[in-house]
Amino acid sequence: MATRGSRSEKVKRIFQQFDTNRDGGLNREEMAALVVAVNPRVKFSDEQINAILDEVFRTYGEFIDGEKGLTYDGLLRTYDDGAGDVDRDFDALGLELNLDENKGLSMVSEASSSSIVDERAIESQKKQRTAAWAVSPNHGIVFDDTWKIVDDLEILVKRLKAKQAKDGKLKGDNSDAFSDAGWSRELGTSAEISEKRVFWEESTHDYAVFVKELGVLRNRADGARSREEAFDGHMAIGRVLYEHQLFKEALVSFKRACELQPTDVRPHFRAGNCLYVLGRYREAKEEYLLALEAAETGGNQWAYLLPQIYVNLGIALEGEGMVLSACEYYRESAILCPTHFRALKLLGSALFGVGEYRAAVKALEEAIFIKPDYADAHCDLASALHAMGEDERAIEVFQKAIDLKPGHVDALYNLGGLYMDLGRFQRASEMYARVLAVWPNHWRAQLNKAVSLLGAGETEEAKKALKEALKMTNRVELHDAVSHLKQLQKKKSKGNRGTNGEGGFDIVEPSKFKTVGERTTVRQDLANALEIRAFQKITRLSRCDAELLKKEMSETDVPVSYSGGGGPQKSIRKPNLEEILRKFLHFLKPETFQGAVKAINERILSVLDETGSARVDLGMFYAILAPICSGSPEKRKRVAFDALLWRPVNEGSTQVRKVDAVRYIKLLRAVYIPSHGVSEMMEVHGEADCSMVSLSEFLVMFDDPDWGFGIMSTLMKLEAGDRNRHGRHVCSVCRYPIIGSRFKEMKSHFSLCSQCYSEGKVPPTFKQDEYKFKEYGSESEAMKDKCICFTSQSHNAS
Repeated sequence: MATRGSRSEKVKRIFQQFDTNRDGGLNREEMAALVVAVNPRVKFSDEQINAILDEVFRTYGEFIDGEKGLTYDGLLRTYDDGAGDVDRDFDALGLELNLDENKGLSMVSEASSSSIVDERAIESQKKQRTAAWAVSPNHGIVFDDTWKIVDDLEILVKRLKAKQAKDGKLKGDNSDAFSDAGWSRELGTSAEISEKRVFWEESTHDYAVFVKELGVLRNRADGARSREEAFDGHMAIGRVLYEHQLFKEALVSFKRACELQPTDVRPHFRAGNCLYVLGRYREAKEEYLLALEAAETGGNQWAYLLPQIYVNLGIALEGEGMVLSACEYYRESAILCPTHFRALKLLGSALFGVGEYRAAVKALEEAIFIKPDYADAHCDLASALHAMGEDERAIEVFQKAIDLKPGHVDALYNLGGLYMDLGRFQRASEMYARVLAVWPNHWRAQLNKAVSLLGAGETEEAKKALKEALKMTNRVELHDAVSHLKQLQKKKSKGNRGTNGEGGFDIVEPSKFKTVGERTTVRQDLANALEIRAFQKITRLSRCDAELLKKEMSETDVPVSYSGGGGPQKSIRKPNLEEILRKFLHFLKPETFQGAVKAINERILSVLDETGSARVDLGMFYAILAPICSGSPEKRKRVAFDALLWRPVNEGSTQVRKVDAVRYIKLLRAVYIPSHGVSEMMEVHGEADCSMVSLSEFLVMFDDPDWGFGIMSTLMKLEAGDRNRHGRHVCSVCRYPIIGSRFKEMKSHFSLCSQCYSEGKVPPTFKQDEYKFKEYGSESEAMKDKCICFTSQSHNAS
């Protein structure tokens, strides 16, 4: 964290370094030299340099002094607006501060704790003891009496810190090892949170005394001679408290400042920052929206602050899980300030989070172009490349992130996952070991280390790693992994041929899989239903009652718009759709909701938004969602039909157009059974059938096993029984305990889990011309079947 005066001094030294003609301004030639010098790894073309200079001289026109160029105040403003990183540029140029000018920095730590008045420093030195913000011409202290309040507050904080440190109450964490949130902590983005988070013990007597004395200072601010001076006092108190990470107390001061000047951007922005750090994301969003409103109505006065407000608003929305909405604000910030590398990085990360990988790569590459040493951007770029299948390039970029920041947990962990996917288990285990060196209690890294060691054939080391993971958490995933390991050990002791003890398998063509009994599911149908069920679990839509969709349709008034084809639609933008989804899935934690939105965006919205307009036909969306929500099959189908009736082309009728019903069925299959649905979608366009379809006719179309969504009956069976366990029965292929349906081969009597059965896997020891399977939903069904067999055998014997 730059101390008071050091940041502005660094900018001044940079300015002097490149003001070669000493005329008090940086002309285009001098600015070009500055841009090149602070980005030594980037090879700029003349066209790129001219574009950057055009942007700077246009954006900061008020700071251009004729032929002289950009003034010192203008350069300082560019850093305040996030166009560069002061510390990084200063270090890149190899400059040094004149330490003689900062001798006053040590005075606070040497002050006595006897009384506030006695500890107050002399006037000439007080401005060197506070953070750089205080002397800022736009955001600093205006009134002399405010300086006295700040000095007294610094002494109070110093007292509290000394007492809590002495008692061992002051705590920090290692949050600096993880990806930076990238948010604008202050109105200038160069002041990011980079130091360790401090946690104050608020239940102590010392803290109570501090709050009481802080109240006295707030009363002094309220007793100022004017409203403006009181505002200045409360803002300064809030800033000092924020710098010392006393966020709850800082929030009180910023809220008071909001009351004094409701149309000022600054207190709303800083109150939002406090609320965000405290984890109160919804309230933070509201404060940022108020700041945004004030900035937009304040004319050019606050225009340069808009990029930071947009960034922090986006991050607050991400805190709530609203990633699609956050993307909109990151885009706005990047448009207003094209050199805002954090906005571009956040945009890329958010796009990656919703599965839009190509757009994510483009945004992240732009962020890295502007800031080549941005480790977090490299990490997220590598993740996006891996998602697109560009694994070798992803490894290089992950390694670049680690080179820039050797303890980068996210990069190490994700690179470990990439190595696992590639089957390079030894390298994966090394990455997870490095994660654990930084974060010893990372149970997922410990579990993945065990799995990677198992893959590398180091079974004993894998067992040790699993035991360590069990010490960290008691999650069911670990118990299943331990059980799996035991099964593999048993198989290995019997000399089975599988790799590292796993029983190998053969894949049999579908025609050789026969079913016994009407209740046994066909292999391909089960494969499709399992995929849909997995989607249900990721999105948690199976916990959303289909009636909620119907309620939302009846209560929401969506304006009718006209698409490119000219037909009327109730269409909405993706961020607005995300808000509706949040209502349906209100019970989800933000990070789980983000995963749900990503899955829905990739699977459903990508099909519905075939033109890339970022708008979706809401009625069709509800109809496609209905079959996988909770409720009886009849209810789900009825809601789907009602959603089609709700669309403008059918509204007010009891029947839907046949062309709409056909299009819906084909869209449904394209979304949930893509192997069949994509080719069928090619036939949808150009149909001109004007006949109407009633509910009963619609249900016949829906339930058609070949051309409809007849797979729904299999899906319902999975929903009802996918938690059933079958005693000690394990799958003969994967060796995991069987959960859900058990498929028993009637001749050789081996059993398969649903997944292995759907993939056509069989143990290599049982080679047959055909395999006959019977499905058991539970062990009670298997026992009944066994009893029937015994009864029939006894009758035959008699």
